[in-house]
Amino acid sequence: MKDYFDLKGQVAVVTGASTGLGVQMAKALANQGANIVCMARRQNLIDEVASEISKEYGVEAIGVRCDITDTEAVEKAVDTVMEKFGRIDILINNAGTGAVAPAEDITDEQFANEMNIDLFGSFKVARSVAKKAMIPAGYGRVINIASMYGLVGNKIAGSAPYHAAKGGVVNLTRALAAEWGKYGITVNSICPGYFYTPLTQETLDSDFFQANAKTMIPMERYGNEGELDSAAIFLSSPTSSYVTGVMLPVDGGYTCM
Repeated sequence: MKDYFDLKGQVAVVTGASTGLGVQMAKALANQGANIVCMARRQNLIDEVASEISKEYGVEAIGVRCDITDTEAVEKAVDTVMEKFGRIDILINNAGTGAVAPAEDITDEQFANEMNIDLFGSFKVARSVAKKAMIPAGYGRVINIASMYGLVGNKIAGSAPYHAAKGGVVNLTRALAAEWGKYGITVNSICPGYFYTPLTQETLDSDFFQANAKTMIPMERYGNEGELDSAAIFLSSPTSSYVTGVMLPVDGGYTCM
């Protein structure tokens, strides 16, 4: 029997893997046998996550500190991974931020910060990983974590810079897919809806957000832990070799209406 989602021996870099969805996706890939590189700014947190993954899944996992807005730091982090493993098969560009305020009150700094982290930061990591690992290997899986808000607007929480940056990630995904397909690299985006994490639990459980889910989401609820995992595994798989330039919403149907 063929295991379509076997990632044994592969190396996956996951940015923003210190908390929340990044940790969940790192664990999902580890469950399929991939060795994991957790990248984020807080060394203590990524070391904890890496240690947990190693013990739980029996794969190699390390924490590599990286501020994705710092080009030099990105290059150094990728070099560190290549020295350790000699390959990077999968990149999940997950690190991001989100400024919430009415558009008319958003500052230049908030807008620039959002673009610098979510869009430019994602590009910097993809550029370095592709150049140093994937193009020479003639193989790669790049998964950019965009958002359903990269596809649509919203009326409940003003976040124009986030929409702009994630919309940029969506079309950056298409551009990189078009350019790097000839190297055997697929580039896709996952566009998550609202998911429960320790940071969002209280907000999503509020009466306002619960009522919003009933109105705006066909599934009438928010995403639970683990419901993003299968999308990450599917797009990371060697057998998904003819899937590229795709935006995969995992949003309970929010963007179908």
